[in-house]
Amino acid sequence: MYNNRQNIIANIPPAVKLILIINIAMFLLTELVATTNHIDLNKVLGLYFFKSDLFKPYQIITHMFMHGGWMHILFNMYALWLFGQVIERVWGTKRFFVYYFVTGFGAVVLHSFVEYLRYLSVSASMPADVVNMVLNKGANILASGKNYADVDLGKLNLLFHTPTIGASGAIFGLLLAFGMLFPNTKLYLLFVPVPIKAKYFVIGYGVLELGMGLNNATSDNVAHFAHLGGMLFGFILIKIWQKKKKIGNGFHNQY
Repeated sequence: MYNNRQNIIANIPPAVKLILIINIAMFLLTELVATTNHIDLNKVLGLYFFKSDLFKPYQIITHMFMHGGWMHILFNMYALWLFGQVIERVWGTKRFFVYYFVTGFGAVVLHSFVEYLRYLSVSASMPADVVNMVLNKGANILASGKNYADVDLGKLNLLFHTPTIGASGAIFGLLLAFGMLFPNTKLYLLFVPVPIKAKYFVIGYGVLELGMGLNNATSDNVAHFAHLGGMLFGFILIKIWQKKKKIGNGFHNQY
């Protein structure tokens, strides 16, 4: 049993292995620091809205290695292991790294753009001094477990002071890549009683994310447009590479 586990770890390609290690290490560090020093690293390294005083440029990268709980990191790392190692073997380590971080950045771009549209919508009728009040004082109100009673002020406060964390944008980019490289590969899912081809699973998941995003499904604390951003930038990058004939179309159902 030990040798089998050792072989599984040894056979993981280098890029996927490194990303797994960093994510797991950061999650364990976050849990340790929260327990010993009562500091939430997610609030330091998570990505804030770019108009917030809490936003720092390094968060564009660091938020991709932060997770909010065991289920969050387990789902993302399982998907990274399942789809990522296949894709890395097709493209190679260097190209996989490029793709992973481009899709992660794409998630930031679309998510931030949608947040900006929401900011414009919520703050359009607010005086500048009210917006500044929320910007300067809202974080302390949230820290006390409360929020503004006014709906728009509450939305604006959450927009300014709620960080986005997780590798899901890049993970959805990997899912998109797998669906494009192996479109007819059948996936067996726990919540679907019959196997489904990868291309239909990707399309269905994308439509679901779009629908939930357009319906402003923010109460589930999921950044749906970040997922879509990862898929969109992944699609564009793959098409660019295919046009330049730098990558093929995959191994056609050999997985």
